[in-house]
Amino acid sequence: MKKRFYIFLVAGLSLTACTNSLPVPVSRTTPAAAVHYQKPTPEKEERFRATMKEVALSTKDNPKYHRMALDTPEKKEWFKSLMYRLWDRQITRAQFIAEGLEKYPSHHYEFEFIANGFQQHS
Repeated sequence: MKKRFYIFLVAGLSLTACTNSLPVPVSRTTPAAAVHYQKPTPEKEERFRATMKEVALSTKDNPKYHRMALDTPEKKEWFKSLMYRLWDRQITRAQFIAEGLEKYPSHHYEFEFIANGFQQHS
């Protein structure tokens, strides 16, 4: 009986030693995600701008695309860094869309269109 108790005790302790007692972080796209933003090198900035121009030009030919109100320097910088992080593969397509929809929930089509455009021109 003692032998079984010790086997269960050792097995139980070995299992608890292998588990992580820290909480698992929830994968959310929040403004805190921007903390991990890696600024572009001058070379990357040039390539990104060229791709961004191509994507922007393609929006003009699409009657379903509605421009977002990027009427402040902060909004413009947020949008540019969001697009850069997608282009540079710092975030996934799904993260790009989710983060965009947090600020502009009625622009799902536009974020999808931009994500597709970057995918085609990258």
